[in-house]
Amino acid sequence: MKTLFLVLIFFAISTFAQQIDVSEILKTEGGKRVLGYFEAFNSGDEQKLKEFFQQNLTPESLQRRPVEPRLEFHREVRADYQTLEIKKIVSVSAEEIRLLAQGKSGGWLSYSFLIEKNAPFKLDGWQLEQTEEPKETSKSEAPKTNSEFNSTVEKYVNDLVSQDKFSGVVLVAKDDKPIFEKAYGLADREKNIPNNLQTKFNLGSINKVFTRIAIGQLVQQGKISFDDKLGKYLPDYPNQEAREKVTIRHLVTMKGGIGDFFGAKFDQTPKDKFRKNSDFIPLFADKPLAFEPGTKDQYSNGGYILLGAIIEKVTGKSYYDYVRENIFKPLGMSNTDSFENDKTPFNTANGYTKQIGKGDWVNNIDTRPYRGSSAGGGYSNAEDLMKFSVALKTGKITIPDDDGNPRKDGGLGIAGGSVGINAILLVNPKTGYTVIVFSNYDPPSAEKLGEQIRDWTKLVKD
Repeated sequence: MKTLFLVLIFFAISTFAQQIDVSEILKTEGGKRVLGYFEAFNSGDEQKLKEFFQQNLTPESLQRRPVEPRLEFHREVRADYQTLEIKKIVSVSAEEIRLLAQGKSGGWLSYSFLIEKNAPFKLDGWQLEQTEEPKETSKSEAPKTNSEFNSTVEKYVNDLVSQDKFSGVVLVAKDDKPIFEKAYGLADREKNIPNNLQTKFNLGSINKVFTRIAIGQLVQQGKISFDDKLGKYLPDYPNQEAREKVTIRHLVTMKGGIGDFFGAKFDQTPKDKFRKNSDFIPLFADKPLAFEPGTKDQYSNGGYILLGAIIEKVTGKSYYDYVRENIFKPLGMSNTDSFENDKTPFNTANGYTKQIGKGDWVNNIDTRPYRGSSAGGGYSNAEDLMKFSVALKTGKITIPDDDGNPRKDGGLGIAGGSVGINAILLVNPKTGYTVIVFSNYDPPSAEKLGEQIRDWTKLVKD
């Protein structure tokens, strides 16, 4: 599923006010700005949209992504969706508003707006992703107590399993104590082996957070700087412009213009050729930069491969050894690692996909690299990610911000997915909830479930 990040979507107040009650949104200054975004988008007037960006986004948000790239992206969104109608207000708080919208062309979008904490309450960013038409839960079914929450989650997951849309593990914790923890489906369909609570699943791109943490550790140790150029550590990297212009900060924040390793070369290469992190570099090293570093943001697996290469260069260790010794072992994450395909330990789930073959579940072994990388493809289980969540909230381990300094909020929302692989980890220190969902089915099997559970946690009153 194609995912769109850091996007604004708009819809005319006069249209959606007839469809849903927006009074809750109108109570806040941030909410009024959100409605203004929709009005600007649906007007089709780029000048009006430009003025709204300039007047209603925080300076920090505009610095992260200037007006012109925003306008360029919105041309694409408008071409795909024409106009948008808000169909559901998912949640409203002082710092975030989440909505579902349907385009005139029929497609659905899920997006959230982040609002600055203090006056004038401008918008500080947003996320948008394509989604499926929601399966509505009536107000009477929405959970309001802990007991209702558990029964609602269990019913929802059971429905997905009965439709063969989910196979995996779900763990929900409140204040670091699991309140819902169950396994579903088969880890090995060929041998009829079920998943269990200790089963290890492929993380996909969740592995990137470990890479970012490792880079942060080296920054704090004074071994590297976020402003160091790529060429300082990889002087033989084929692209001279990348060597001279791309910084570690650009790689971490995905603003370097580095290409992706997925594509024709990857598809045509036998997957057993990818045995170490450096094996991925030839897939993209000869590609020109997609844009001037720092001027745009674009999801980059290649950039995170290069971060892994920098970690190896600076530490003299393989990427796998470094994260194992400096992240996994100190946190007691004994079930987390980048396993080789023919050496996966006991109780590791196979991935299954309907994206190849004739619509039946097919083992994804031929689509995934022999071993994961600093961009993704490692393995973990629910118990280990729960340990990781606790470590984040207590400050035992920290994720660096965009300047390389340790973040102190302890929160995290990250997902990973590929053919037959999907996982999501949501850590919210404010509510005390942690949501972990693994699936050995195609995306968005884990993400959709995890996000729905996350939304329900906001409705529960202790």
